[in-house]
Amino acid sequence: MSQLVWRPSAALQVLSERAAMLGRVRSHFAEQGVIEVDTPQLSRAGVTDIHLESVPAELSGAGRMYLQTSPEYPMKRLLAAGLGDCYQICHVFRDGERGARHNPEFTMIEWYRLGFDAPRLMDDVEALVSRAVAGIRTLAPSRRITYRQAVMELAGTDPMTATPAELRTTLARHAIDVPVSATDADALLDLLVSAVVGPGLGRDAPVFLYDYPASQASLARIRPGEFPVAERFELYLDGIELANGFHELADSREQRRRFESDLAERARRGQPPRPLDERFLASLQQGLPDCAGVALGFDRLVMAALSLPAIDAAMTFPVEFA
Repeated sequence: MSQLVWRPSAALQVLSERAAMLGRVRSHFAEQGVIEVDTPQLSRAGVTDIHLESVPAELSGAGRMYLQTSPEYPMKRLLAAGLGDCYQICHVFRDGERGARHNPEFTMIEWYRLGFDAPRLMDDVEALVSRAVAGIRTLAPSRRITYRQAVMELAGTDPMTATPAELRTTLARHAIDVPVSATDADALLDLLVSAVVGPGLGRDAPVFLYDYPASQASLARIRPGEFPVAERFELYLDGIELANGFHELADSREQRRRFESDLAERARRGQPPRPLDERFLASLQQGLPDCAGVALGFDRLVMAALSLPAIDAAMTFPVEFA
């Protein structure tokens, strides 16, 4: 009879440190007056983002539903209802994501601060991360670099002007294979940042990468200029992306347009369609207060804090042993 693996993939000491980190996170938010919330993990809507795939679930009497890839939409409904600053620590699910830094089910910390813009939220993220790892690791003050500057310095090309052909040449110069599906500039830039730029960030201190191309705005506002940019940032530590934040888009019509554009691109790529979250869109129409929000991968933060080799060493049971 084969011996089934039943023990946790993380060492017990790691699980103890992980619990202490969560305690410090909750203390940080309590001291800031940010309320903890709990929203459903199931939704009748699926994520439209071409880079994410929802995990479907069939419920008797309810039909097809989806496990959340993020608690963003219901949390914004709470903001529109007048709740105020809030955070959530929850499990999220993303199909097709598995590797040294990915598990299909993982722990996310997501929070929203009213009246904050992206730079002010970066301050907040740095304070929370430093608090979470206190006593385990001391972090140097963070650095901030624009997306354009980072790609130019670490990859040797200008992301705001490079053509797809030029991006393919840059990727080839860095010995990166380009999937057949990566045909447009944004897909090629995503590959360049994940394979070349990101691994070089945050080696001496946490690094915030900000001012993304407007075409990569997702749910962020766009700031006009010679090259319009999304008011979006990501946090890197030890070459690992830990967090993704936005000065949140509050325009319901623009958000619907982006969702529909996503669906059209999903159809072009042969990805399954997903139903829109009409309740979320209705809440935006009612009025989302000016705010900034961020999602932080907690398992990856544990990895970085304890210098662990892979995400499995930061969680109890990865998907293979669940």
